[in-house]
Amino acid sequence: MSDPTPRIVDRGHVGQIDASLVPRYSGIATFGRLSQIELLPESNAIDIAVVGIPFDSGVTFRPGARFGPAHVREASRLLRQYNPAQQVYPFGELQVVDAGDIAVNPFSISEAVLEIERGALELLDRAPRLLTIGGDHTISLPLLRALCKKHGAPITVIHFDAHLDTFGPYFGADITHGTPFRLASEEGLIDRESSMHLGIRGPLYGAENLTDDAALGFQIITSGHFDSEGMSGILERVRARVGDRPVYVSIDIDVLDPAFAPGTGTPEAGGITSRELLTIIRGLAGLRIVGCDIVEVAPAYDHAQITGIAAAHVMYDLLSLMAGSKF
Repeated sequence: MSDPTPRIVDRGHVGQIDASLVPRYSGIATFGRLSQIELLPESNAIDIAVVGIPFDSGVTFRPGARFGPAHVREASRLLRQYNPAQQVYPFGELQVVDAGDIAVNPFSISEAVLEIERGALELLDRAPRLLTIGGDHTISLPLLRALCKKHGAPITVIHFDAHLDTFGPYFGADITHGTPFRLASEEGLIDRESSMHLGIRGPLYGAENLTDDAALGFQIITSGHFDSEGMSGILERVRARVGDRPVYVSIDIDVLDPAFAPGTGTPEAGGITSRELLTIIRGLAGLRIVGCDIVEVAPAYDHAQITGIAAAHVMYDLLSLMAGSKF
């Protein structure tokens, strides 16, 4: 199937719909108005596939993140070709496509996790790197399983979140959006010498949550450290710990303060700003990014697309980061 839509082609890479010919508010809302994967010419090798996973059966509080992929895509219509903050044309440096959604079982978490891993592995046969829109944070576990099968384990995880997500079972369920990094660490998927949480805050079940988390291989940077250490201090700590290892970046949108991301399922006061998050992401330039996800956008609680816009711009900077990084 050919694509009749007028698109910007940069260095042979098929990019966004040309906004000078087709208004931004018209047409199908793919991420950044990029080409759908089935419309890309077969001669174009894919570098990154953007994929949605509309799944939120693992949430423990407010549901609705299953509608996150569509919401973020809609909020991404205003993204443009050049990123001046990173001085890169991400859609010219890389062939990026929107691969649609991985449709998974909404009633069985265990079945959905298997389907996500299977769908991710199929996509990784076509694109070496994925940028995934959730969905709740449960999806990070099968995505890490797929990445480790493709690229080898363990992988360093840089995890932006208000919550640790290394908790134990909840109501007898071992796999929820609060457990993916505990399970991933126990399965040997995560590098315990280099992984980190950033933006952690809020109440815990007990002090043992922190000691358990450390045993699973994570170092914690709280939202308070953004004030006490500043951006340069935090970036220095992250880069020193990560080194030259392969990195997976996982971003729960609730790492942002509810003022900047009200549309999420488990909001916590005292978070970082969208500008601080973008600054840290841009400061990861040069790291070996093997994949990313952004999760927990729940549009039912959003206002004026505040959360969706934040997520779309974070994804854009992640793509720009990968355009300039080793792989």
